Amino acid sequence: MSLTHIARCLSALALLPAPALAGPPPEPMRFTSQLVELPGSDRVFPPGPGAEAVNNTCLACHSAGMVLTQPALTRAQWSGIVDKMIHSYRAPVDPADRQAIIDYLAALRPQP
Repeated sequence: MSLTHIARCLSALALLPAPALAGPPPEPMRFTSQLVELPGSDRVFPPGPGAEAVNNTCLACHSAGMVLTQPALTRAQWSGIVDKMIHSYRAPVDPADRQAIIDYLAALRPQP
């Protein structure tokens, strides 16, 4: 078999339709708008020094219940978490409120 013959065969194969097993082309993706109702809560953080800063800042993304059920953490651990929220998640924390938020969270359930 010559190279010319092989080239002609390959050219003829390229012109053949895709095998019937391939089926029709897939449907294009269709995106639709969905309405999602998130659970609401009127719960706020308990009163105390820094509670206003925590309520005004943290409740934008977190429920009070989610934060209040965290385990007892050290001030350094809360500091790391608050800094992560600010720098990684772009939480809108006023720099003047940062320390008050950390102090409040550390005082909620002090470590033994």
